[in-house]
Amino acid sequence: MSSAQDTPIMSAVAETRTPEVAPKTPLRWRPALEAVVIPSGAVVAALVMFGIFCAFQGRDAFKVYAAIFKAAFGSWYSFQNTLVRTAPLMLTALCTALPARLGMMVIGNEGALVVGGVVATAAGLAVQSASMPVVIAVMLMAGMAGGGLWITLVGLLYYKRGVNETISSLLMNYIAIALMNHLVNGPMRDPSSLNKPSSFPIPDEKMLPNIGNTNVHYGLIFGIIVCLIAWVLMEHTTFGFKARMIGGNIRAARMAGLPVARIGLITCFLGGAAAGIAGMVEVAAVQGRANESLAAGYGYAGILVSFVARHRGLPIILVATLLGGILASGGILQREFTLPDATILLLQGFIFISILYSESLYGRIKFFKEPGA
Repeated sequence: MSSAQDTPIMSAVAETRTPEVAPKTPLRWRPALEAVVIPSGAVVAALVMFGIFCAFQGRDAFKVYAAIFKAAFGSWYSFQNTLVRTAPLMLTALCTALPARLGMMVIGNEGALVVGGVVATAAGLAVQSASMPVVIAVMLMAGMAGGGLWITLVGLLYYKRGVNETISSLLMNYIAIALMNHLVNGPMRDPSSLNKPSSFPIPDEKMLPNIGNTNVHYGLIFGIIVCLIAWVLMEHTTFGFKARMIGGNIRAARMAGLPVARIGLITCFLGGAAAGIAGMVEVAAVQGRANESLAAGYGYAGILVSFVARHRGLPIILVATLLGGILASGGILQREFTLPDATILLLQGFIFISILYSESLYGRIKFFKEPGA
């Protein structure tokens, strides 16, 4: 009797199917590997070309590379010099990296840095009687506003008048430098600055301090924080998704109803603001005043950092550190190998050319394509 009753139950159990488990999405490691191998290969190619140049100059390329590494990372003191140069490189790189996610190629980094530094200097001098935190905060906001609005002009020319953003941002670098020279030679000039016209100095006690007992100022912390914010903004927020959608297909973005111009102008402002912070840091932590030393080439080097890092916030931190080490090694090439100090700029040029060429290789190497793609 019991077996007859159990039969329907057992039949029901037998007919019960195990829930189907969705197949796991295979790990797409090939595109990730491509994003590492191609730029790394481009840098290696640049090093080979630079080595050939050194050989033509009668120098041992391996000894030159060893000296560069020693000057950049060979000791704690050398590494501190590298980190001092890393801070403005991280910040100026974002001036190119953020608009690049929308498909805009902005290279006005140097101009935004200079404008940010000059505006921050004027703001700092206006409140120099306040406490140090207040002075630094005012200079920070002024630098962000100055650099941000400067690059926003590039965006306005692009979205409202159709002016090519690469050309306009490049030309605005020269306008910014000319404007700075006018101000430090005129309204902002300190009469005591005879050989090198400069603005009045920021009081020493109101300058941006160093981190602990090191020679590295807090501008490095500013740079790391801003890069992290940029990474979160572009990779993990709705705003970043919209920006990437515009960069992928601007016509589709407009058809989807996205406010393309508004998002573009905001992104331009943010990129310029980052470069403006770099100018503020150079004044508040290094120079102490506005003068021609603001246009030291960090803005142009930031373009290279952005391209090597593929316009992404987190890799910019690493790439800026490596390039900062290269910039810190210019002097040792002159002392030990009697090479011009500008030789290091040639290495930067080789890297930039190699990176630009490597952009054409993405998606063309069969090994990096996913099976069935």
